[in-house]
Amino acid sequence: MKRVVIVGMGFGGVRAARELAGQGLEIVLVDRNNYHLFQPLLYQVATAGLEQESIAYPVRAMARSWPGSRFILAEVSGADLDARQLQTSAGDIPYDYLIVGGGSVTNYFGNEAVARHAFDLKKLADAEQLRNHILWSCEKAVAESNPERRRALMTFVIVGGGPTGVEFAGALIELVHYVLSKDYPELPAREARIMLIEAADRLLLAMPEKLSAYSARKLREMGVELLFGRKVTGATAETVELDGSDTIAAHTLFWSAGVCAAPLAAKLGLPQAGGGRVPVTGQLSVAGRPEVFVVGDMALLQQDGSPLPMVAPVAMQMGVHAAKTILAREWQRPITPFRYRDKGSMATIGRSAAVATTHGLSLTGYPAWLAWLLLHLYYLIGFRNRTVVMLNWAYYYWFHERQVRLITDNERNR
Repeated sequence: MKRVVIVGMGFGGVRAARELAGQGLEIVLVDRNNYHLFQPLLYQVATAGLEQESIAYPVRAMARSWPGSRFILAEVSGADLDARQLQTSAGDIPYDYLIVGGGSVTNYFGNEAVARHAFDLKKLADAEQLRNHILWSCEKAVAESNPERRRALMTFVIVGGGPTGVEFAGALIELVHYVLSKDYPELPAREARIMLIEAADRLLLAMPEKLSAYSARKLREMGVELLFGRKVTGATAETVELDGSDTIAAHTLFWSAGVCAAPLAAKLGLPQAGGGRVPVTGQLSVAGRPEVFVVGDMALLQQDGSPLPMVAPVAMQMGVHAAKTILAREWQRPITPFRYRDKGSMATIGRSAAVATTHGLSLTGYPAWLAWLLLHLYYLIGFRNRTVVMLNWAYYYWFHERQVRLITDNERNR
């Protein structure tokens, strides 16, 4: 029986495993975490909207329903591509086919000061740490007698006007105005300052300009300060430095201005191009290594003159295609090249406000917000997770209340 090893249980790895299950192959799933993480909702964990367990699902629970599959909790350390051996902390794993979907990491573009002081959202622990920091900032601001330092504690700088930055900014301003203002009556909501900094001249560059304008207008109405055409060049624990020598007194810096491929490619000895991504053929395999496939954010594939974006829909479609290519080879059927079918994109701004575009159709406001809710519920794994998330959203919609306002560590000096 041929063995397929899938590294990374992100969107691409999960889709590949589902497609291969029950097809007469041995499927070995490898990840350093024992759960699949629904990253698009991490910002809601960070802003006290969701419990972290509600956006994660155990891989072993999924594998139970995938015939022929088993899971190994391990860290990948390297590979012998000639011998077809994957090297992990749990020992070497031989393979006939290898699918690599290691995802991406935050790209700070070499700015070590920003990397040291900024928060990002790529892991469950990141969301919990950021939530703790936001709540600790409020606690410290309550006890602070110096008005300038109190204002700095209540200033939150967000870098990057893509979907993550826009969604986080909207969720954070709503948390401050509707929830924390009641928890901390000593801190008037007007003292809080949420700034969204974008180097380009508008938000959501991948969307039509009218949707960008709608998003900017809604955020400003909610109280978010937008700063376009500026770059963050440095940071300390208490300041954010901009190009042009401007400095913002702020104790919180959130970075969503770029990603690069996970460093797994270097460990495996795979070729790398810009952003650490691995160039792949039309079948999503590595040139000269037809048995090695790379999917998702790690894969670099040109389509219509541009590299495919590092987003979840691309990863899911790549995972399915890589699995189908393996099955086609085993069954000696024709193999077709991969082509991404863009079904659109969306971003939520706040309660009853979102933007969406699909097949040339643009939506704003409540219809886009409802579509965003339904689509995210659909792609969440697990009936319990969908139920818990839906109930949390419904509760917040009607009562403007977020229940997960928990400080789960004692770190006061971050």
